[in-house]
Amino acid sequence: MTEQLAGGAAFPDLRGTSVFITGGGAGIGAALTEAFLEQGARVAFCQRSDVTVFCDRMETRHGNRPLFLQCDVTDEPALRAAMAEAASEHGPITVLVNNAANDTRHDTLDISSDEWDDLIAVNLKSYFLTTQIAVPGMMEAGGGAIVNFSSISYMLGMAEMTAYTTANGGITAMTRGHAREFGRDGIRVNAVAPGWVLTERQLRLWASPEALDDFLTKQCLGRHLEPADLAGPVLFLASQASAMITGQCLAVDGGVVTTAA
Repeated sequence: MTEQLAGGAAFPDLRGTSVFITGGGAGIGAALTEAFLEQGARVAFCQRSDVTVFCDRMETRHGNRPLFLQCDVTDEPALRAAMAEAASEHGPITVLVNNAANDTRHDTLDISSDEWDDLIAVNLKSYFLTTQIAVPGMMEAGGGAIVNFSSISYMLGMAEMTAYTTANGGITAMTRGHAREFGRDGIRVNAVAPGWVLTERQLRLWASPEALDDFLTKQCLGRHLEPADLAGPVLFLASQASAMITGQCLAVDGGVVTTAA
């Protein structure tokens, strides 16, 4: 099913596949976009900020330019238009990766109702909407794979990010429900729950030396996660290498939690 290529696993069935990634131009999302491009997939992604420079770099490096569709995943009409354009350019979306997220810290006693709604819209509602949009095309194509990004933060009961942890618990529940709902249509739905991945945002905002040292003591493996560490698990769940895996939540965290509860 796989073969070694450029230091990693190759998944031949992903070549030419129409892939859509939310938040695919920065952080973990950028690593996922590059990983699918390297497999020869036709990748479209949405991102709020202008990441044309990233797309230029990907085209130069891989000879395969991703389709960048600038939109906010909380803007439903814009999201529907972006996914329609992706399907028009690349064919029906048969791999959907819900990666966009906002883990802004907040105190429960201080967060406003509007702020709560905004965080849930990014972290949970957008995952439901993209699935609702993509599934009909997957049904027509005879199947597909959805990979949702959850987080071990809700398994650990982390404080000061209740909207984010609540959404990620919901993502895991939604993943299991959708796996059951769409399984007979040949659509697999799984989740990945990363640990603390040291993206540029994490390093800028929260990764003090003390926090890094403390978190590393919680891991079995002795180094911090990088965005590229999520690429292999996502490629596996998107490909036919995981043909009989659905409804699962895979913790990719260096061994912090021992079950994807």
